[in-house]
Amino acid sequence: MLDHFLVALGAVVPIFVLVGIGVTVRLRHLLTEAEIRNVNAMVFQIFFFCMMFYNIYTADFDKTFRPQLMCFAFFGILGLFFVAIAVVCLVEKQDFRRGAMVQAIYRSNYVLLGVPLVANIYGQELVAVPMALIPVVVPLYNVLGVIILEVFRGGPIAPIPIAASVLRNPMIRGALLGLFCRVVGLPLPHPILAPLHEVAMATTPVALIVLGASIRLDGVKAEPFQLAFCTVARLVVVPAVMLTAAALLGFRGVDFVTILSIFSTPCAVAGFAMAQQMGSDAMLAGSCVIATTLFASVTVFGWIFAAKTIGFI
Repeated sequence: MLDHFLVALGAVVPIFVLVGIGVTVRLRHLLTEAEIRNVNAMVFQIFFFCMMFYNIYTADFDKTFRPQLMCFAFFGILGLFFVAIAVVCLVEKQDFRRGAMVQAIYRSNYVLLGVPLVANIYGQELVAVPMALIPVVVPLYNVLGVIILEVFRGGPIAPIPIAASVLRNPMIRGALLGLFCRVVGLPLPHPILAPLHEVAMATTPVALIVLGASIRLDGVKAEPFQLAFCTVARLVVVPAVMLTAAALLGFRGVDFVTILSIFSTPCAVAGFAMAQQMGSDAMLAGSCVIATTLFASVTVFGWIFAAKTIGFI
């Protein structure tokens, strides 16, 4: 039992230590609001691009390409999306809030908080497994997010702008470029790969510190019922359903932890930005990001500890 406890602790503590460092940065006013936004933009535009390119370019696809896992992630997110719409429409009558609530339930911070979970449990050699799912998960999150926010603000669904927004995502561009270089057999010399590797390794720590620096407890100003509903759904109900389904379908080991990292991690920061840009309840969306990030230190630990105790990881 102690071994299981230590595995769960080792998976979660490093992530939230880095988030805590970011909180300290904010409390000590080491970065201004403008500087935090600029660093966040740098991480998103440059660091994530380099990370995706390097990991796809150097990946061993014989070990990391797992079609069953990709199908589960794709159809699991899609099914969760439609269930979230049905449930939210029952409990919330205002379209203004519905889009933000649906996003908070189905869309997780998989890249930022989920991928490190796998690395902390299985090491960097297997981190390519969750990385290989990013070109599946991230575009799906973005497309569904645009669709649901447009529907609830009464706007038209335009496929070409949606596709263009997906292709503008640095992670997708980095993955596509890395895959292209692999397919055409373009050799990259060590003096180029070495700094890319260093940036790729720095991406998660820097991104988590920036996430912590972005957290403002005074920003939690949403309606209590909607905030509590989304938080419990994101951190408790969704993982319980999806991890049970994964266990019944026979997923184990790194595959199971990858699924756990998709469906048990907090709300995506990008969900707040999209809600703000597309006329949804941005205050609720931002509050969901903060609340789920804070409580995830307990719930994610609990899910990993339970999975380890049962023998799924």
